[in-house]
Amino acid sequence: MLFKLALRNVLRQKIRSGMTLAAIIFGVVGLILAGGFVQDTFIQLGEVIIHSQTGHLQIFKNDFIEKGTRSPERFLIEAPGELARRIEKHDGVDQVMGRIYFSGLLNNGKRDLSIIGEGVEPDKETKLGSFIMISEGRHLKDSDREGILLGQGVAKTLGLKPGDRVTLVLSAAEGAMNTLDFEVIGVFQSFSKDFDARAVRIPLSAAQELMFTKGSNMLVVSLHKTEDTDRVLGEVTTELQGGAYDVRSWKSLSDFYEKTVQLYDRQFGVLQLIILLMVLLSVTNSVNMSVFERQGEFGTMQALGNRSRDIVKLIIAEGAILGLAGAVIGVALGVAAALIISAIGIPMPPPPNANVGYTAYIRIVPLTLVSSACVGFFGTVLASILPAFKVTRQQVVDALRQNV
Repeated sequence: MLFKLALRNVLRQKIRSGMTLAAIIFGVVGLILAGGFVQDTFIQLGEVIIHSQTGHLQIFKNDFIEKGTRSPERFLIEAPGELARRIEKHDGVDQVMGRIYFSGLLNNGKRDLSIIGEGVEPDKETKLGSFIMISEGRHLKDSDREGILLGQGVAKTLGLKPGDRVTLVLSAAEGAMNTLDFEVIGVFQSFSKDFDARAVRIPLSAAQELMFTKGSNMLVVSLHKTEDTDRVLGEVTTELQGGAYDVRSWKSLSDFYEKTVQLYDRQFGVLQLIILLMVLLSVTNSVNMSVFERQGEFGTMQALGNRSRDIVKLIIAEGAILGLAGAVIGVALGVAAALIISAIGIPMPPPPNANVGYTAYIRIVPLTLVSSACVGFFGTVLASILPAFKVTRQQVVDALRQNV
């Protein structure tokens, strides 16, 4: 009977109930769209990092991250092929590829440029690097034994284009100098401007020849699904535990991603708080006005024997009905809006330190739908409590005078 009476009261005050309902729906839809946008940012940024730089997992010698930048030749995996075959046996692993790092000078016949280089397995890297754009020429292939891929900044600085010849000079093991001529196969554009300004890629076999080694600095693991990262990381870490190898996931290798996630999480938390306050204030104002206009009604109820707590329950039940209706309608409209916006896409400018813009979408995240609905529902119920208790403090006689 309580909720039946509350529903009749809600329907009786159509305009005020409609305004309250609109505020709740607006808040829920806003949370769904904002949460879906943030989640899409996380997913797209993660995929860009994975498929342009890190892969899903990386395996390297202990202390390579801290000390390997200056002397990568001191941190070589001596038998990378054997270790790669072991890793490829794990469920969910797509492919494992070796990389070797070096630094040196690139000469175009007129001037030198200090570069950082990667020796890679071309065909495997092309499959992994789906977010690396080729602005000129093409990707490296396994057959390009004397081919080189230049970052966009390197090509611009040295005035190089596909088909040009360059000379790479680097310091090999024990300080020996080595040089090799290459043909520019293509110019690439990755997620990072800084990387493109200094980076070149050559076949792994050519890098090993230049550095007088058969080893690799690391093995990059590509998975079929990003969701399997933590599971495969645990399995590989357990298998290699106690050895000379360190295993890292793409998240731990990308400081930029971690800071971006923390920033957006804080921003979304503030947004949730703002929308909750908006719903509270809007509903509180609406309920206050309703209670003021219905003082005579509540006085009559008390005169007929209804206790104060019965009136409190009635007002809170009315708020609960509005909150539930607003949450359900808000979720439905939020999902519909997310689907429509995602079908169109949101053109976004390049993020800081990036070259390429992207198209954002609104992800439908079950947890966001539930949390948004809870904010709408519980916010409305909370907003009804204070006005409900204010009614009980008024004398019955004073309330009945409002009927005159």
